[in-house]
Amino acid sequence: MSLRRFHLFFIALSVVLAAFVAGWAVSEYREAHQAAYIAAFVAAAASGALLAYYGAQFQRKTRNLDV
Repeated sequence: MSLRRFHLFFIALSVVLAAFVAGWAVSEYREAHQAAYIAAFVAAAASGALLAYYGAQFQRKTRNLDV
């Protein structure tokens, strides 16, 4: 596995983790109604979106470098 593929795999894994954290925060907010869970959801969703954008840009930039 090349370093490029590992980097893309790690980014994808991080996006999935951010989605799970966002889902967890929503389910906890439904139970406890605390603002901290809303903040955790917003942070996780924003992180996931930014990681997905970064991954797409990285893939586009390094498209012809895969060996």
